[in-house]
Amino acid sequence: MVRIQFAIDLHYELLYPGTDFVFNIHAAQTASQLVISEQLQISQPVLTTIQTNPLTLARYLRLTAGPGPLHVNYQATVDIDHHVGAPDTIGETPVAKLPLSALTYIYPSRYCQSDRLGVLAMNEFGHLPKGYRRVEAIQDWVRKQVAFRSNTSNSNTSALDTLTDRVGVCRDFAHLMIAICRALSIPARFTTGIDYGADPALGPTDFHAYVEVFLDHRWYLFDPSGTAIPMGFVRMGTGRDAADVSYATIFGSVTSPPPVITVSAITEAGRPWELPHHRTEALSTDAALNAI
Repeated sequence: MVRIQFAIDLHYELLYPGTDFVFNIHAAQTASQLVISEQLQISQPVLTTIQTNPLTLARYLRLTAGPGPLHVNYQATVDIDHHVGAPDTIGETPVAKLPLSALTYIYPSRYCQSDRLGVLAMNEFGHLPKGYRRVEAIQDWVRKQVAFRSNTSNSNTSALDTLTDRVGVCRDFAHLMIAICRALSIPARFTTGIDYGADPALGPTDFHAYVEVFLDHRWYLFDPSGTAIPMGFVRMGTGRDAADVSYATIFGSVTSPPPVITVSAITEAGRPWELPHHRTEALSTDAALNAI
C-alpha cells in the first residue's frame, strides 16, 4: 500500500462574467484508491457542484465564476492498495465476452485512429500470444519508437502524428499505445492523474497521462512514456483519449499560467505504507468486472 499527498494550484484571470468551468482534479474513489482526506479552496464566493461519473468514477467540479482573478486549490491524501496480478497468467478477454462498459474502448477516437493502424499492429504484434505480455510488448515498442521531449506536440497531435514524428510527451505515448491496442481489439483507455516518482530532470511536477488496458476482466496500468512509476499514480480521470479528460474545461475567455503541483509519498514506521517503486507484476486500482 502507498499513501500519497498532493496539492494542485490553479490560477486564472477572467475577462468576462459568467465563465463556466468543469474541473477534473479530484482523486477518483476506486476499489483500491481511497481518499483519506481532501480540501478544496476557491477564491471567489461561487456555488460549486461535484459530480461522479458512475462508469469511470471520475469526479467533476463545476462552477461559474465572475471577472477578475480565480484561484482554485485542491489538496488530498490518498491510500492506494493495488490489486497485484501475475503477468503470465493474465489473458485477453474476447470481444464477445467484454462487458458493455469496456466496449467503447475498442473503437477509434479523435486522437487514437486505431482503424488506420491495423496492418502495423498485426505485423508487429499479431504473432504474439494473447495476454498481458503482448500488451507489455506494445508498451515497450512505443517506448523505443518515440522519444520523450517537452514542447514537441500540441492539442491537435494524434497517434498517427506521433508515429510519424517519433517525439512527444506522455499523452502522445498514451495515444499511440491505445491506438495499437484497439487495432488488435484490446480495450484501452486514456487515464490522467498525479504521479509520484517522475524524474526531476523532466521539469516541474505536472499532470501525467498513462494507459489502462482491459485484460482478464480488469483494467491494468501501463506507462508507455516510461517517465514515471505506476505504483505512484493517483487516478483522476479516464476516457477514450485526451479530449475526454482535460483537467480544466473552460467556457469563456481566460488567461492562466501553468498549474503548480506538489506531491509526496508518506512512510511511517509500523504502518503499511511503502515508497512507490517499479514492480514487475501487473497492477490495477479497479475492481474486476464480470464477462457477459
